[in-house]
Amino acid sequence: MAKIKINIKDGTIKKNDHVIGIDLGTTNSLVAMVNQTNQQPYCISYQQKTFTPSVIHIGNEGNITIGEQAIQFLKTEPENTIFSVKRLMGKSYTDLKSISGKFGFNAIEDNSNSLVRLKLNQSIFNPIELSSLILKSLKEKAEKALGEKVNKCVITVPAYFNDSQRQATKDSGKLAGLDVLRIINEPTAASLAYGIGLKKEDEKTIAVYDLGGGTFDITILNIQNGIFEVLATNGDTLLGGDDFDRNIVYHWIQTLGLSLEEIENNQQNYQNIRLKAEEAKKHLSSNKTYNSSIQLLDETYEISLNKETFEQLISGILETSIACCKKALNDAELKNTDIHEVVLVGGSTKVPFVVEKVTQFFNTAHINNQINPDEVVALGAAIEADILAGNRKDIYLLDVTPLSLGIETAGGLMDTIITRNSKIPTKAGRQYTTSVDGQKNLKIAVYQGERELVEHNRKLGEFILNNIPAMPAGLPKIDIQFFIDADGILKVEATELRSSVKQEIVIKPQYGLTDEQVESMLLSAMQNAEIDLQNRKLAELKSEAEQLIYQCEKLIKSNQTLLSADEISKTSLKINDLKSACNILNEQAINQEIERLNQLTRPFAERLMDEAIGNALKGKKI
Repeated sequence: MAKIKINIKDGTIKKNDHVIGIDLGTTNSLVAMVNQTNQQPYCISYQQKTFTPSVIHIGNEGNITIGEQAIQFLKTEPENTIFSVKRLMGKSYTDLKSISGKFGFNAIEDNSNSLVRLKLNQSIFNPIELSSLILKSLKEKAEKALGEKVNKCVITVPAYFNDSQRQATKDSGKLAGLDVLRIINEPTAASLAYGIGLKKEDEKTIAVYDLGGGTFDITILNIQNGIFEVLATNGDTLLGGDDFDRNIVYHWIQTLGLSLEEIENNQQNYQNIRLKAEEAKKHLSSNKTYNSSIQLLDETYEISLNKETFEQLISGILETSIACCKKALNDAELKNTDIHEVVLVGGSTKVPFVVEKVTQFFNTAHINNQINPDEVVALGAAIEADILAGNRKDIYLLDVTPLSLGIETAGGLMDTIITRNSKIPTKAGRQYTTSVDGQKNLKIAVYQGERELVEHNRKLGEFILNNIPAMPAGLPKIDIQFFIDADGILKVEATELRSSVKQEIVIKPQYGLTDEQVESMLLSAMQNAEIDLQNRKLAELKSEAEQLIYQCEKLIKSNQTLLSADEISKTSLKINDLKSACNILNEQAINQEIERLNQLTRPFAERLMDEAIGNALKGKKI
């Protein structure tokens, strides 16, 4: 078979190209655009929902279910269903070994620094591949709404994402068939959505408090003359609403006198109680108590939670987030009273206790939470996409690198070349020499982190500067330059100045997908495109059928006295025929049974509607 080359390099933007903004979230993901008529950003909806739950189910034959329909499998097939995959981006099994049981996934144990691999229904995936499935569904959602192909996007990431996680996100976009024009920080996107700084006279220092499902960020922004400058950022990539749920779960397990280990080792039980905890959390945002029952270990238990206990359970998590706020302010050399406005982002900020804690800390600042915190990041991404499409010239974004970058020097020390919170894009360099006479090769190992010893920081990659002319120790002059592009991706260049011997690499994290691997995966996707399309059509048709079945069963139940026994009998038979067609997954049969059920029910549905209108108008004059 001839090899097909796929060009995955950045392309130029044509005038008619749609550039979408994507919030690839831990709990939910959204896609947004700017309406060119009124210049307002909006989230693209499908079946009246703007968000797509970041949940993926892999079926027996490798069939993939994403979003709302995948949620049901968290209970029935938790071992084949993945959620919160964003927390795994750029992470190895070693990184996650101590917490893997908390996520409900089957990680393959290899004790290496390569990207974690997950086993779902006999198939092996890494987080890049799984995230690409979500991105692909968002791409299709946008294309369906626009009626046109979409190939270019902006994707948001937490400001505290490191180089590995940013590169992983970009690779996911490539794998989904998207040209990722820019990776931008979620807090920057959120401030754009609120229009803060869009007026030239605006001069403000704001804080963006972003508490999502799985990550937390605090970012301090200075805005002047339409320029967004990130002064400092801090956060935790393993802190969020999932931890609220987990603390509720632990509280209930302890209260019921059950074994935590036993529950965690049974994924169906764990998912049952986790979903109940999430339900309780949302309920307590507007109620004082929550009561329900749950099936665990083949027994039924009554569970309850009041608002006061819930707030005690999450208090420690919020204190951790406030500690991050203090660190960010300290890095920016500011006090909390210097902040003019606070923007709340992420679904977890819907919890009133979160708003209360943030308001207490930033006591003089105005709190912005009018825009749906679930949508605000996607809306801002759409504005940035509009800027990159060339439609806006009045805004300029300056972001920062979240962690220091440097190389290993003698004794395993970390020598920082670019310090954390440096504005990007940027470059910096330093000169070194050899420590051994006649040394011809020099290994350059690149690290990211704030610790003095490299063993405590994260290794991003390494390369060898070869063919250095043999000279006495200390005589060669080796210039090392770091370049960070607008996406926060690092390139390192080393040159021996006396001989002009030169070597450079774009740092690919150790998990990294090569361009050849990405091309191979894209080729595989192309080769299977027809099957994928058929599976998607069948899934959508089945969803339509299930909705019709629900409506017809509801119609019968609500109108027992108005329908004849014959009508009820015939309709019930046709409903069963449609259910049978759905079970055998035959597209033609499902289509036929949908049409037959519609034809059968249309006459008496119209009769019932006429009767309802007649009753409503009875005794009234027109």
